[in-house]
Amino acid sequence: MLPSASPLRHRGFRRLFGAQVLSLMGIGVMTVSLSLSAYETGGAESGGTMLGGILGLKMIAYVLIAPLAEALLSRLPRRGTLVTLDVLRLVAVGLMGLLAAPWQIAVLAFVFFALSSGFTPLFQSVLPDMLPDEERYSRALALSRLAYTLESILSPIVAAVALVMVSAGDLFFLASACFAGSALLLGLTGFPAGTAPRKATFLRRLAKGTRIYAHTPRLRGLFVLNFALSLVMAWVIVDTVVFAGARLGDAEYYYTRLMTGFGAGAALGALLVPRLVARLDERRCMAAGVLGFAVLAAGLALAPGLSLPGLLVLWAGFGAASSLVLTPGGLVLVRSAQRGDRPAVFAAQFSLSHAGWLLAYPLAGWLGSVLAPERALGVLALAAAAGALLALRVWPARDPLARPHVHPELPGDHPHLREHPAEGRAHCHAHDFRIDELHPRWPAAG
Repeated sequence: MLPSASPLRHRGFRRLFGAQVLSLMGIGVMTVSLSLSAYETGGAESGGTMLGGILGLKMIAYVLIAPLAEALLSRLPRRGTLVTLDVLRLVAVGLMGLLAAPWQIAVLAFVFFALSSGFTPLFQSVLPDMLPDEERYSRALALSRLAYTLESILSPIVAAVALVMVSAGDLFFLASACFAGSALLLGLTGFPAGTAPRKATFLRRLAKGTRIYAHTPRLRGLFVLNFALSLVMAWVIVDTVVFAGARLGDAEYYYTRLMTGFGAGAALGALLVPRLVARLDERRCMAAGVLGFAVLAAGLALAPGLSLPGLLVLWAGFGAASSLVLTPGGLVLVRSAQRGDRPAVFAAQFSLSHAGWLLAYPLAGWLGSVLAPERALGVLALAAAAGALLALRVWPARDPLARPHVHPELPGDHPHLREHPAEGRAHCHAHDFRIDELHPRWPAAG
């Protein structure tokens, strides 16, 4: 029996959640197929470069097209638009399985990622309207995040089972079937009336969020940590298939198993994060994730002859370390912005993080083509460790929310001073400090 507050008691959400799981599964299986196809075409010399370039196109689509897609699609009925996007993604992925030229697959991949950049924000806008109860909505968000974690585990397993019967190229058709299932469930779902709620344009939110980012030390540290992680995590995503083929001799067999280990470690790490954050705080937890990833990467560079069980443990460690960095990020963003400014901060996080991946993916692919896979990871691990140390300097160890500051520019009867009483001619007071119109600069230490 499901708890009364469970969103799974809502039939519409069950179908919506099922569509999300199938959509994520389709993306995961497509990524596996892209990786194997890139290695089959380019081999150890250029397979990683090809895959890194394709994933770089994904970041370009997300950074450049997502804002335009959000503005255009927000005016359309959500159910019909989402079903149409799923069908178009189905066609794009299916064509990848029929075409062989690398440039053709790259073009179709860019089209697919452009469609996905419009699908995700529109899909997410449905949840608060479908589940207006705050507790149910919060649980629905938790299930949605769980689906992303499970996809990283299940997609390689599904692909490994399918590869027993079909070739790597045929996995594109399995991904298409996933999008067909997603479109069917969306078509059967009763959506709330109307279109997505109107809000400020993405570019306006981005400009405002970037200003808050630039003036908040913990957010600057968050950006550096996320970028440092992207350097080493990009190697796992881009070069695991090269490592499996060049070092272990069978890309199809070992790639899917190593990525399953990575996903299992990520799930375990996500479960441990709340306890670690309670003991260490977000800053130390995230820095430990990056430094731990770098240490494990150095271990592979120094001991490249590990057996499969040892490699599975290592890849699981990579996954756990990545969760230590990625999971607390949302908490840091929420703590650092007023409720009304959070969409702007999340927009800035979206663009800044994707810009980091835009550099990391091609860099990991290029290094994997000019160096041995282990040495390429070692170079990236050194850069990631340096980034973590820089972030610890940028993000102060003592970082309370409440900070004393002054408002000499405000009249004594200003509503802000009535809400938070102040002392002296400079109107000195303390409260939870976040960058906004009344607080445009971070207060000096002390």
